[in-house]
Amino acid sequence: MPFDAIFLSAVLDELRPALLGARVDKIQQPARDTVLLQLRGRERLLLSANVNRPRIHLTQAAFDNPAQPPMFCMLLRKHLSGGRIAELTQPPAERSVSIAFDCTDEMGSPCRKHLILELMGRNSNLILTGADGRIIDCLRRVDFEMSEARQVLPGLFYREPPRQDKRVPQETDAAEIAALVRAEDSSKRLDKWLIDTFAGLSPLIARELSYRFCGETDADMLTLDREKLTAFLARELPMNGEKTPILLLQDGRGKDFSWREIAQYGDFLTQKRCESFSALLDEFYTETDRADRMRQKSQTLRKTVTTLYERTLRKLEIQRKEREDTLDREQLRRMGDIVTANLHAIERGQALLRAENFYDAEMREIEIPLKPELSPQQNAAKYYKDYAKAKHAEKVLTEQIAAGETEAQYLGGVLEELERAENERDLSEIRAELEDGGYVRADRRKAKQIKQAPSKPLTFRSSDGVKILIGKNNRQNDQISLKIAHKYDVWLHVQKFHGAHVVIECAGAEVPDGTITEAAMLAAYYSEVREGQNVAVDVTQVRNLKKPNGAKPGMVVYDRYRTVFVTPDSDLPERLRLTE
Repeated sequence: MPFDAIFLSAVLDELRPALLGARVDKIQQPARDTVLLQLRGRERLLLSANVNRPRIHLTQAAFDNPAQPPMFCMLLRKHLSGGRIAELTQPPAERSVSIAFDCTDEMGSPCRKHLILELMGRNSNLILTGADGRIIDCLRRVDFEMSEARQVLPGLFYREPPRQDKRVPQETDAAEIAALVRAEDSSKRLDKWLIDTFAGLSPLIARELSYRFCGETDADMLTLDREKLTAFLARELPMNGEKTPILLLQDGRGKDFSWREIAQYGDFLTQKRCESFSALLDEFYTETDRADRMRQKSQTLRKTVTTLYERTLRKLEIQRKEREDTLDREQLRRMGDIVTANLHAIERGQALLRAENFYDAEMREIEIPLKPELSPQQNAAKYYKDYAKAKHAEKVLTEQIAAGETEAQYLGGVLEELERAENERDLSEIRAELEDGGYVRADRRKAKQIKQAPSKPLTFRSSDGVKILIGKNNRQNDQISLKIAHKYDVWLHVQKFHGAHVVIECAGAEVPDGTITEAAMLAAYYSEVREGQNVAVDVTQVRNLKKPNGAKPGMVVYDRYRTVFVTPDSDLPERLRLTE
């Protein structure tokens, strides 16, 4: 993503009026590489040194904090709590920002400390330095074995990352640009030359400059008019004009972002102007970050359930093949009848019987294998016994396949729930359900942990003002469908796929068609076919639901339903959702 030096400067220009003079009230570290500064009477400042998504901006997103604050968080609280933000500085054309705090030291004397965020991909870091410029601590310590050029360790003086041997666009005049353009005599692409020559440009912006100059993103330098290129770059490279937060969307989802309008994609991506750079970054990263955090935290549980699910599917495949083999058992009985009818013609030790097949309309001869070590009567009995075994096996396998299909459906539903988990409390409830079912071992540490209150179902209000409940896991599905819901409430579920139970609270009153449609869209969105179109959703009253004896959590059967077809809308849940 193009969080280049120019984009960072635009973010800092926006942040300075809001942050300078603000006092730090609280400090939290919801993830290993993310720190939140709660500013008194103001929004929260997010600092992320994530290797894939480093950034800084104000945020309104909700974060779950660990029960025990990490050591780095405790350190920041010790040094920065109560301090005031004095300045935000950025080295020219570098992806680094230093936040100065006016604080007090251990003796109560005023001092200035710095929290430095380096937004440099896999080298991203968050570093706290003291009044003397020495590093107090950092998120990622870098020793001599990791880097001979630059170490980042407590006690060392902080040194800025080595700068690239490139020109700063804002400090390069037209004469210098002309000299650089004339000196380039290779067939290098224009966008590649821009990145290699000027600091602070992202590949997106370099391609955009190429596209705006000659209508191509991969133009060859040797084919370009040097005078026109010099004039164009002298006009465009300073980039001192107003910067606009632009979110690039593909199919309604954030694909990229920029500080200026992007023309190179044409109609392939749509552009959305956001009210601020912080709002842009919040919208772009919040859902992605939440999904990634949950994916990491649920990795072990997901792996266990996936293994069980795949094992169940393999077992089902074997059982179905075995059952198919039993369907030929009638031939065993017939061969037993033919052997019985020809006992007089069989001698002990005979390995093959040739006899007329009286089950064949044309009475053609049939060859029947015999066991030489068995008597004629025992050979006949063996065919009858094999027939009986096959008949019994079909019955047993049919029961086992039905149980296996129920098991696979349940485990598939759990995997879908793990995809929808929003926080650690949701994960702990799914794990508890699996522990009760004997799928995973009970966590011995659970007894030592603080018991959390059970999470609540998702709550929405339709455009018509009708309340809608959605279960986040199987336990909640059972709760809202079988305990909370009135028998005349309306119940919805995506047809033939794993998904959440949806209840429209109406107590028998007529439900507007618009509410039915919105509830169906929510049912489709909170299912494994959220990316589909014309998704079938069953609609019935709660009184038509039944839970069979011994059924897995979240499983119900129903009749007397109707089906509606809807296409999920990713914006609808956010628009209708009520806070817990």
